[in-house]
Amino acid sequence: MNVCFIMYPWDEIDPENDSTLALIKEFAKRGHGIVTTTPANLTIRDSVAFAFSRCLKRKDKLAKGLKAFHKSAEFYDEMLPMAGFDVIILRSNPPLDMIMLNFLDSVKDDVFIMNDLDGIRRANNKLYTAVFEDEKNEMIPRTHVTKNKQYLKKIIKEGPDRMILKPLNGFGGSGVILIEKSAMKSINSLLDFYIDNKDGTTNYVILQDYIEGADQGDVRILLLNGQPIGAMRRVPGDEDHRSNVSAGGSVQKHSLSKQEKELCRRIGPKLVKDGLYFVGIDVIGGKLVEVNVMSPGGITYMNKVYKSKIQEKIIDFVEDKVVERVNAFERRQKLRKHVSDA
Repeated sequence: MNVCFIMYPWDEIDPENDSTLALIKEFAKRGHGIVTTTPANLTIRDSVAFAFSRCLKRKDKLAKGLKAFHKSAEFYDEMLPMAGFDVIILRSNPPLDMIMLNFLDSVKDDVFIMNDLDGIRRANNKLYTAVFEDEKNEMIPRTHVTKNKQYLKKIIKEGPDRMILKPLNGFGGSGVILIEKSAMKSINSLLDFYIDNKDGTTNYVILQDYIEGADQGDVRILLLNGQPIGAMRRVPGDEDHRSNVSAGGSVQKHSLSKQEKELCRRIGPKLVKDGLYFVGIDVIGGKLVEVNVMSPGGITYMNKVYKSKIQEKIIDFVEDKVVERVNAFERRQKLRKHVSDA
């Protein structure tokens, strides 16, 4: 099986903690061919989608740890057709590159892509939580998304004492701040900073009710094919309210609560229906805060605290999907031959 990872550059990987690296190593361990590329390296030649690719050299024996594997990896360069792969795995960081998806539209019927392109289009940003019906806000905190500063100030004045403000296209906890009604004098400058760009364009922001207990951290849950396969609690550092590990947070073991299990049960079927097979969700107080579909992380941290190998479950699923597609194709070919020979 040949696998193409559309991701960030190899030299930007954190070799000790990178989830993408864990997936690549597991594929390589099973003898599959691995290619990496970036969204900027996709191209069209003679009306066919190609990628300027870095092909991982196969080795009889792989380095044991992720860091050693990353350091010892050797590549050679090739320009390869995207339709020639069995699997394409999207692991690029937000914001979503729409041109990348346009390139891949031409091969989505030929290759298993995780996650589904149309699903990613719908779910790549923090607006996706609105697709889950929750009129009483039992599952999702009250959320507002807009560029309208007057509306935002009105919500802040009328809302609870504390709320969360964050950019729509942020990731890794970047730009997430806690605002308090008592500091209304600072709101104007904050909104100017978040919404206005120097070129005259504007950005959307998210204003969300603060969930009690958020200062104790959040829970990252990984779902595969709609089912939870791992979870961890992320605890903020001493000098930051954000629990993201990239923002200084730490990781602890976590067993899913009854409310969290119910949340996964309610949203899982919709994720699968949208082709979002591998997803990371962030949960606070049993409520869904964010859905991560582009490059969900946490594999290596969960592996460390639970002594597990979550990547094995993911690769098992991908292999099964490819076999399903191959079997379906061969069956169609046999049936078509039967009709042609009649």
